Amino acid sequence: MTVFNTVSVIGMGYIGLPTAAIFASRKVKVLGIDIDERAVEKINRGEIHIVEPDLDIVVRSTVSEGWLRATTTPEPAEAFLIAVPTPFKGDNHDPDLRYIEAASKAIAPVLAPGNLIVLESTSPVGATEKMAEWLAHARPDLTFPQTHGGDSDIRIAHCPERVLPGHVMRELVENDRVIGGMTPKCSALAVDLYRTFVAGECVVTNARTAEMAKLTENSFRDVNIAFANELSVICDELDIDVWELIALSNRHPRVNILQPGPGVGGHCIAVDPWFIVSRTPALARLIRTAREVNDAKPGWVLSKVDEALGGFLRDHPERSAAGVSIACYGVAFKPDIDDLRESPALGIVTTLTERHPGKVFVVEPNIESLPDGLNAELVPHGTKADIHVLLVDHREFKAALPDAGLIIDTKGIWNR
Repeated sequence: MTVFNTVSVIGMGYIGLPTAAIFASRKVKVLGIDIDERAVEKINRGEIHIVEPDLDIVVRSTVSEGWLRATTTPEPAEAFLIAVPTPFKGDNHDPDLRYIEAASKAIAPVLAPGNLIVLESTSPVGATEKMAEWLAHARPDLTFPQTHGGDSDIRIAHCPERVLPGHVMRELVENDRVIGGMTPKCSALAVDLYRTFVAGECVVTNARTAEMAKLTENSFRDVNIAFANELSVICDELDIDVWELIALSNRHPRVNILQPGPGVGGHCIAVDPWFIVSRTPALARLIRTAREVNDAKPGWVLSKVDEALGGFLRDHPERSAAGVSIACYGVAFKPDIDDLRESPALGIVTTLTERHPGKVFVVEPNIESLPDGLNAELVPHGTKADIHVLLVDHREFKAALPDAGLIIDTKGIWNR
């Protein structure tokens, strides 16, 4: 088994920082690379800039012991893990690989024969090969797997993360890892790297299959969520409690319907299916439809707010819309985290602030300030309002519901 003395992790976000911390906790020298100078400074003080249980303890200890250090400039290492965002661009949801390209070009000058590069960023099929091309163009003095196979100077693999926010530190260790090398020797070296901390099984495949595996996992979940979301719209039309209906249906031994909500967010489920659609648009019909169903759900929620506002004004003819306050509960993309990426709740709140003339309150216990430009007021749970819109089922909201005002519950925790 190869011993890695120094590992560099590019991207100190929700995946990169926990991964760097886990490696460092195994007494491996880790360099965390990020373009955000504030994040780098914070990490080097032993602090964290994201919310993730137990991460702060590991970062503080590994920084103080000298195993973890952050910097904005790449340095030589034996292995490089790229964990940068892969958003999409334009109305056609085309994959945007500019961050992977930038990371590749940033580390290219410090590469040396024998190095391993692993792309962890969720990517469309073929992205690992594209990364290898960028690296080869930047370092013509080195050989790469696409031209020299198992005899290449540099080893390249894809290993997608498969962790649940809020449980990242545990799942990084316990979950199986899919490792797709561009050659068998690339895979073998990557397995050696992840065996540093992974207690689960390291399952070897090729790079393209590893890329598609992550996309498939999240597309499967997206399709199932779309079924629940579409069912919730149908049940509303038929005056049926969708949560009761799902609970009854799930009593069937082979049925397990998920729970509906205001849409689908996060950097995985809301994005990854489009990577499949972008490569095979004529074939990915069900996957595209599921995305469209989930993307349409925030608009449906807004229509329910409009109905509630209209009803409120009919019941209170002395009031105007400008005098009606709306409190929105949660703007994160899922419960009990601070991550706002692709959050349908945040999109709903943003639209409300743009078109509602009255006050819009946001109750979000996991953040200290609202995003710049959002014309709303961050308030504590219990603030009085005329209309209450539950968007995220944070634990704080499950404990108490508003004592007055109209309620729109997109998660079914107050209706029940």
